[in-house]
Amino acid sequence: MLKGAKRPKCFLVGALVIALSLTILPANLWAGDDLNDQEIIKRFIHIFYKSEAWAKTKWLGIDSLQFPSDNWVVQEIIFETKPDYVIETGTFRGGTALFFATILEKVNEGGKVITVDIDPQIDEVSHIKLFKERVEVIKGDSVSPEIMDAISKKVKGRRVLVFLDSLHKKDHVLKELTLYSKFVSINSYIIVADTSLDIYGLEPGFGPGPMEAVKEFLITHENFKIDHSREKFLATFFPSGFLKRIK
Repeated sequence: MLKGAKRPKCFLVGALVIALSLTILPANLWAGDDLNDQEIIKRFIHIFYKSEAWAKTKWLGIDSLQFPSDNWVVQEIIFETKPDYVIETGTFRGGTALFFATILEKVNEGGKVITVDIDPQIDEVSHIKLFKERVEVIKGDSVSPEIMDAISKKVKGRRVLVFLDSLHKKDHVLKELTLYSKFVSINSYIIVADTSLDIYGLEPGFGPGPMEAVKEFLITHENFKIDHSREKFLATFFPSGFLKRIK
């Protein structure tokens, strides 16, 4: 506003309402003295999960089903590590694989995605040029010997990042962690999706899940550590799920 210009009455009324609010509301509400940050985050995750907004998340029009800030962090990791391969378990409709391929196209000329699912639903995404060029879909059980052998031959000697997002039961995730961690390059990551199921109790009665698998995996795999710096946006569906290979 120009110096000396008259302020409209609505501006003065609005300023008065704000000033009164600041004096009437408890001071600790503004200072945050009585608020527990973790409880706020947990509440937000619960609200977001129950709203099923995650089920409406798309990448280039294809269902990705990820929390947006988690995808943002993953693209930062892909940029930093520039893998030759991103291996994904849990394809569903292919939106997340397409997202990985989009980032890889910018940072690694030959970078590709291998995605595995018992029942990939890729009719729509399979028509997209980038998906056809950079994503290989393997149909089958992610922990079967045949699939492990096929992937091993493709990625041998290459820089690899792994993203686990298939069946979220503890035993299955632990088996995936044990098998796929062998492909991960030093200073790269194996990312475990939806550890929030355990930590935040998003599905009561679901039983032990990804977070329990992570805890057990780390007991016997000292070459990996949790990289909590990747949780910088505070709200994440992958708490303690960003595992960096350090040796």
